[in-house]
Amino acid sequence: MTNEEKLREKILIAEDDAVSLHVLKSFLVKWDYDVTVVTNGTQALQILESDDTPRLAVLDWMMPGIEGIQICQKIRAHPEKPYIYMLLLTARTHKKDLLQGFAFGADDYLTKPFDSRELRARLHVGERILNLEDELRFRATHDNLTRVCSRGVALDAISREEARQVRDKSSFGVILVDLDHFKSINDTYGHMCGDTVLKEAARRMTGCARPYDTVGRYGGEEFLIVVASADESITLALAERVRIAICSQPFATDSGDVHVTASFGVAASSIVRPLSSKELLQLADEALYRAKRKGRDQSEGSISLETVSITKTGSQRFG
Repeated sequence: MTNEEKLREKILIAEDDAVSLHVLKSFLVKWDYDVTVVTNGTQALQILESDDTPRLAVLDWMMPGIEGIQICQKIRAHPEKPYIYMLLLTARTHKKDLLQGFAFGADDYLTKPFDSRELRARLHVGERILNLEDELRFRATHDNLTRVCSRGVALDAISREEARQVRDKSSFGVILVDLDHFKSINDTYGHMCGDTVLKEAARRMTGCARPYDTVGRYGGEEFLIVVASADESITLALAERVRIAICSQPFATDSGDVHVTASFGVAASSIVRPLSSKELLQLADEALYRAKRKGRDQSEGSISLETVSITKTGSQRFG
C-alpha cells in the first residue's frame, strides 16, 4: 500500500438500485475515495457500528433491511463514538420528509437524480466537519502543550485496566514521572524553554511506550504512564527505558542544549494483590519521592510489593 492510498478517505455507499450504485461508485472512485459498497441497510449498519468504520456515508433513504433514516437514528444513539457524516439520497422532496431526516440524525441530503458537483461539494463539507470534530475531540482528551493524553484520560486508562484485570486475570502497572529540577530550568532559561523541554520529554516517553500503553500529563512537570498487561518488573523496565531516553541526549531549545533528567515511581496491581487506583497511585507517588530522596535520575519500585529499586548503576539487567 502506498502513502497516497493510506491517505484516501473511506466512504460507505448503501444503495440497492444497481444503476444509482454504479454511478455513485464511479464518481467516488474517480475522486479517490476508498469506497465500500453494500446494498441493504442491515449491512450498512453493521459496518458503521464496527471499530474501523468509514467516517463518511451515503445512504439511500429507502432500501431493504433498515431504512437510511433509521440507520442515522441508531448511529446517533452512540455519541461517545467518533462522528460519522451521513448523507441521505432520496427521491422525496416534501419539506416534512427532509426535516424528519434531519431529526433522525442525517447531516445532509441529495435528491435523486443527483448532480455530481453538488455531491462532491457536500462531501467536502462533510470532511471539514469531521476534521473539526477530530480536532475538538483531541483537544478535549489531550494536553494542549505536550499533545499526550490529559490527566482525566490517563486516570480513565487505570479504570479500564482494573476492569481488564478482573476479566482477564492480568496485571498492570503505573509510572509516575517527574522532571528533575524543572523549576530551575524555567528560572534559568525561561518558560518558553521549559515548554520545549516538556514537549520533548513527552515525545521521548511516547516513543518508549507500547501502542497500548497510555502516556498522560499528570500536572506541571509530572507525567503518568499506564502500562497495560505488565507486572512490576516489566513496568520498571519501561521506566528505565524512558529514563535513559530522557537523560541520554540533551534537549535542543532556542536557549541552547539543556541536560534533563527525571525520577520515576513505579507500582503494579496483580490478580494476587489487586489495588485500587488510589492505592496504586499512592504507592507510585511514594516510590517517586524515594527516588528523589536518593538523588534523582532513577527509577524506584514499590517497597509494599516487595520489589527493589533500579538505579542508574543497575539498569543493565532490564535492557
